[in-house]
Amino acid sequence: MIAQVLAVVIFATMFLLIVTEKFERHIITLSCGLLTLILVFGLAMQSTSAIIETLNLHSIIKSDFWYTSGSGGESTSGINWATIIFIFGMMVMVEGMAKAGFFRWLCMRLAKLVNYKPVPLFITFMIMSFILAMFIDSITVILFLAAVTIELAKLLKFNPVPMILSEIFCANLGGSATMCGDPPNIIIGTSFEYSFADFLTNTGVIAALSMVVIIIYFYLVFGRQMAKSSSQDIDFSSIPEPKEAITNKKDFIISSIIFGFAVVLLITHAQTGLTVAFIGTAVAVATLIAAGKYAFELLKKVDFKTLLFFIGLFAVVGGLEQTGILEKIAALIGDISGGNLKLMVAIIIWLSAIASAFVDNIPFAATMIPVIRSLAATQGVDLTTLAWALSMGTDIGGSATPIGASANVVGTSVAAKNGYFIGWGEYCKSAAPATIIVVMISMIVIFIRYC
Repeated sequence: MIAQVLAVVIFATMFLLIVTEKFERHIITLSCGLLTLILVFGLAMQSTSAIIETLNLHSIIKSDFWYTSGSGGESTSGINWATIIFIFGMMVMVEGMAKAGFFRWLCMRLAKLVNYKPVPLFITFMIMSFILAMFIDSITVILFLAAVTIELAKLLKFNPVPMILSEIFCANLGGSATMCGDPPNIIIGTSFEYSFADFLTNTGVIAALSMVVIIIYFYLVFGRQMAKSSSQDIDFSSIPEPKEAITNKKDFIISSIIFGFAVVLLITHAQTGLTVAFIGTAVAVATLIAAGKYAFELLKKVDFKTLLFFIGLFAVVGGLEQTGILEKIAALIGDISGGNLKLMVAIIIWLSAIASAFVDNIPFAATMIPVIRSLAATQGVDLTTLAWALSMGTDIGGSATPIGASANVVGTSVAAKNGYFIGWGEYCKSAAPATIIVVMISMIVIFIRYC
């Protein structure tokens, strides 16, 4: 009982501190993770095995951590090192692509294809945001898209805010379509051993259907405003050519090949048996070898604070799992739903969406993983159905407010730095209804397809 109380207090404290943003996130989770190991497992439970299971270091040396025959063994609890290693590998790859000018070239190339006309540009950048976020972290996608959008806005004399708001939402939506798009999906995929194809054929279908509706929605909301933006009297000769964005042609070609290599490995990893931990490692090694003398420079740009944030987070959630708190939450949801799968899906998707709108969706997803695993086991319902509900709820719910997902914070920050302040009112006016629309579509599709 004491262990359970301590685990809940530490978890609640961690969440409150993250929301207040008074301390850096990785410091909060690492400190709370350490308190969990010492107070909950050490003093209250006096369990060495709980510490070992939560640290989960032994999983790294197992062969099925790097290669699996596809038998789908039971996922271990505690720190999900596969997630950590995969995200690290993708971060290294993305830094290599950015250094070569890949993202800026792509943006400028597409802008030129639509003759720099505001409305076609608006729609094109939404689609590009969606597609890029399927394979690359949405934070990186928005970082470059927002910067290029503002650059184009200044040259073509239009307001970039509508484009940035739509790009943020579409990046979060695109991230929900695949396993490597958004961190919650990476956590869900590695925890339940789902493949890239599993996500693409399930959440990917929902995201694609939603994207069609969202393009229409944002066009109705912002189309008239974008259409008013005139490209007359613009000196098109002042607009840089796409090729000028490429800093080094050789590096550009190599980084593009490595990106293609990563996509192929991810799409085929269910067939090859190569795990996401192996893929992340392979991509990082290839990028660093290609970088040569600039390898250390790329490593310095990797967001190690986010990786440390994940490690501490998994340790705190491990405290809730080892003390049985999450099983009680699962039992409560089971009791409320009465074993009805549709009601369970509705509870999970709306709870996830509402919670993720106000707190970071990454810790929420990590917390809910063992909850839905326990719920599926005790209620005898299909785990994958609950997993898709959790994925769509956390990924899309985070789009509703400026603080719900990291991409939102990055996009609004880039805009603010360039003199375009986006307040809560302006952000939520378009994003909140769009979020409700997609969550409704997601729930209806899950009902029809799985329940």
